[in-house]
Amino acid sequence: MVERLVRVELDAGLQARPAAQFVQEANRYSSHLFLEKDGKKINAKSIMGLMSLAIAKGEEITLIAEGPDEDIALNDLCSFVSNQ
Repeated sequence: MVERLVRVELDAGLQARPAAQFVQEANRYSSHLFLEKDGKKINAKSIMGLMSLAIAKGEEITLIAEGPDEDIALNDLCSFVSNQ
């Protein structure tokens, strides 16, 4: 299991279209992926879970991955929220 704290730099945060794109990206991996904010942990492959966190630009989240492609998944998802 690997985890990383990352700051969301997307203009719209992880809401609406970026949230859908994030979930689509997360579903490309076989690892179990989670996202944590303010003590609430959700499945990163769930659009409803992600939307429930209402993540805005500038907020810090923890991404957690566990599985055979955990390193690559974590790197790609961190890049998605911090650089796109």
